Amino acid sequence: MKEVFTNKAPAAIGPYSQAIIAGDFLYASGAIGINPETGNVAEGIEKQTIQVMENLRTVLMEGGATFSQVVKFTIYLQSMDNFGTVNEIYGRYLKKPYPARATVEVSRLPKDVLVEIDAVAYLK
Repeated sequence: MKEVFTNKAPAAIGPYSQAIIAGDFLYASGAIGINPETGNVAEGIEKQTIQVMENLRTVLMEGGATFSQVVKFTIYLQSMDNFGTVNEIYGRYLKKPYPARATVEVSRLPKDVLVEIDAVAYLK
């Protein structure tokens, strides 16, 4: 296994890595809408979703991957009422064939954010 780290994305806020490469796969930890330059959480679902996707893009790039290599995303929402907004913004970052995905509503997320997304990318 190999750790992936970049200071261009928020540092882990616990005992975990931004991502791990294991074999031919990169496993990106859940990203939240923290601006890595300020440490502040973006305001509102639109800005948080954009920041999450930018943070994920940065971690994937550091590990040698792009969104086109992601085989599975999991989206965690504070409220399913935000599903349409998140889906539309998330979709801007992807092209066909789209990766597999699960979306779930959870009772609470770190730092009380509205959305968190993790990813698994195939590196070959």
